[in-house]
Amino acid sequence: MWNKVQETVQFLKEKTNYTPEYGIILGSGLGSFTQDINIEFTIPYSEIPNFPVSTVQGHKGALVFGKIGTKSVVAMQGRFHFYEGYDMQTVTFPVRVMKYLGIQKLIVSNASGGVNPTYKVGDVVVIKDHINLFPDHPLRGANDERFGPRFVNMSEPYSRTMMQKAKEIAQQNAIELKDGIYLGLQGPTFETLAEYKMVKILGADCVGMSTVPEVIVARHMEVDCLGISVITDMGDEENIDEVNHDEVLEAARKAEPHVRKLIKEFILNY
Repeated sequence: MWNKVQETVQFLKEKTNYTPEYGIILGSGLGSFTQDINIEFTIPYSEIPNFPVSTVQGHKGALVFGKIGTKSVVAMQGRFHFYEGYDMQTVTFPVRVMKYLGIQKLIVSNASGGVNPTYKVGDVVVIKDHINLFPDHPLRGANDERFGPRFVNMSEPYSRTMMQKAKEIAQQNAIELKDGIYLGLQGPTFETLAEYKMVKILGADCVGMSTVPEVIVARHMEVDCLGISVITDMGDEENIDEVNHDEVLEAARKAEPHVRKLIKEFILNY
């Protein structure tokens, strides 16, 4: 893994000569955030050594390098999921690459199903903690101390200072921002009514199929994280509508202006 990461980093450094401060992972329906970046390089995943390729509608599949104000960023236009058939080391490989490109902070976005009764479709949520129910773990296997320690302290997976700043920026820009706990499941099926109920009983506010592995690996390497989730459907066991991926993408697109504004202002001011 170490050699693969270094090979990929070397390739990208030679292509771009870029040292980003921020890494950004753009979830389903949120890929147009790249319009807020003064883009200097766009490299398709298919051209990057050792990189997997995103297979999901709504995930374009490119690394975008550029500036937001004076801050250098690298954005993943599309992520990888365990349900696509990749192992966890592959799913999280880009996070390791971004770390060794130079990022100090990671912003992760996703679309999720809400179970908190105070949420509604289109709400933007800052993730304050997560519950990992994926059937595999990205740090399983031999640990390479060059990346980080064998046992990772997960008492603060999402930076409290980054979270507080996001709330301040949301207030300043009249963006309604909820907070909540995100539960990660492998997918690709949407949750059953009983599973939504389980998510609620376990103490989570929303549920999705990504983010948790990426944040674990980021924290393994001491990268600070901010998580933003868009509620694209509600798992109300009493009154649930049928949900499909197209509806999820549409709900994410409607919320996207708020998410774009929030992330842009955060990067400019943090």
